[in-house]
Amino acid sequence: MNRRDALKNTAVLLGTAISATTFGILFESFTLPENEKNFISFSADQEKVLGELADIIIPPTKDSGGAKAAGLGSFIPMMITDCFPAKVQQAFAEGLKDMEAKSLKDFNKDFLSLTLKEREQLVANLRTETIERQRADRAAKRSGVTYFFVLVRDLTILGYYASEIGCTQSREYIAIPGRYDGAADLKPGQKSWAT
Repeated sequence: MNRRDALKNTAVLLGTAISATTFGILFESFTLPENEKNFISFSADQEKVLGELADIIIPPTKDSGGAKAAGLGSFIPMMITDCFPAKVQQAFAEGLKDMEAKSLKDFNKDFLSLTLKEREQLVANLRTETIERQRADRAAKRSGVTYFFVLVRDLTILGYYASEIGCTQSREYIAIPGRYDGAADLKPGQKSWAT
């Protein structure tokens, strides 16, 4: 099974947890033209920022590592440059720069210098601003708008639950499952199943 097929399967299992835009990109059977592959590139610092940002979305718990431990800092840039068209890559890069500018404006520090509490506040503000922009765009009947926060969130969820940590530590894992039981009861506190 290739990477795209594995991610499609994970996306189907996640259902509505990821946006239609990300879902559509994974299910389109297109190949990016050569001039759109790696249209942008990410620095090592930007990968660190994306790893830390993803770790705010899916933090570590006492039972499992978070998004950073699952390697999302390198997964997100790889997905953006390998799977998304140049227009979306550019919008994502601009969103990342805007987030850094917001960090400097709001906290007088770059993202990597923020405390965990400040990062959480910045991410909460980004989420709120994204929701407000989405509502305004829907009201104005604008479609096809790329939202940085939505892509980061979607790729964090997708990458995490397709990772070894997401499948084996965050959820119950049975290497060789038995019969299908769509109504299996979960014990209080039990993790959901990964297949």
